[in-house]
Amino acid sequence: MFFEYPALLWLLAVPLLLAALYIYKEITDRDPHLRVPVLAQWTSAPKTPLVFLRHVPEILRFSALVLLVIAIARPRSSSQVEKVDTEGIDIVFAMDVSTSMLARDFQPDRLSAAKDIAIEFISQRPSDRMGIVVFAGESYTLCPLTTDRATLINLMKDVQTDLIEDGTAIGNGLATAVARMKDSDAKSRVIILLTDGVNNMGEIDPGMAAEIAKTYGIRVYTIGVGANGEAPYPVQTPWGIQMQNIPVEIDEPLLKGIANGTGGRYFRATDNTKLSEIYAEIGRMEKTRTSVDSFPVYKDLFKNYALAALLCLLAEVLLRALLRRLC
Repeated sequence: MFFEYPALLWLLAVPLLLAALYIYKEITDRDPHLRVPVLAQWTSAPKTPLVFLRHVPEILRFSALVLLVIAIARPRSSSQVEKVDTEGIDIVFAMDVSTSMLARDFQPDRLSAAKDIAIEFISQRPSDRMGIVVFAGESYTLCPLTTDRATLINLMKDVQTDLIEDGTAIGNGLATAVARMKDSDAKSRVIILLTDGVNNMGEIDPGMAAEIAKTYGIRVYTIGVGANGEAPYPVQTPWGIQMQNIPVEIDEPLLKGIANGTGGRYFRATDNTKLSEIYAEIGRMEKTRTSVDSFPVYKDLFKNYALAALLCLLAEVLLRALLRRLC
């Protein structure tokens, strides 16, 4: 137990001094209160409980003062420790932000759907560290591994297609994500790689990046985003933006190879619902739960001491009334 205002404990000197003064008066006050011709009948009379009970109201009053001082000093207990289950997982989102992610086979488009569902996934895993890597013709880290959910979600909302040179450098995106977590000591390290195209740019071969991930024990879950066949895509024309159907080209053999080679899994998302189900399935698979002690749970004891002080005062009042009637 500790006190929020320990300096107030000096006030305990007041009831202690009052108690000392009461004892001193009881010992030194020898003045007679009743004059009688002989003392024999008084000295031989048995002592009743009333002789001792007359001190109890004073003891109750001093106790009430002590308890009141302790109460206003705000005692708190930190003896309890809350057990918390934590996932112990580091997750990096490697997201394709090439212009093809603006296709409208998802609502409202592929990139917006991917962002919204990723934000929902982030919100449901408060114990994990997460980061964001974006890639198109090149790649960079938008957010390093962090447990700051507010910052992570805000940065995810800011992801857009014009951040970097256009193209699809899957190898660069994967390699950057691996670099972000290669020094992590988490029990489980995961990359969720989401793309809607074919690797056509970048200095790093996707297969080589997958081998590096495997070396560091990082699992890669790959998600191919796009409807089967063709998808509507907004195209700027002299008459404004118009929708044109373009073929959906996803290098599924490459994505399957990356996933299988690192102990992950490949998924194909053809609409918002399917993408949401994929994230939910990844969430169920990645649960390495461990029980750890969290920070102590502080309990305010003010009410306990204040209530005890009140009960002492009530007992004093009732006992004094009782003694007056008996005497």
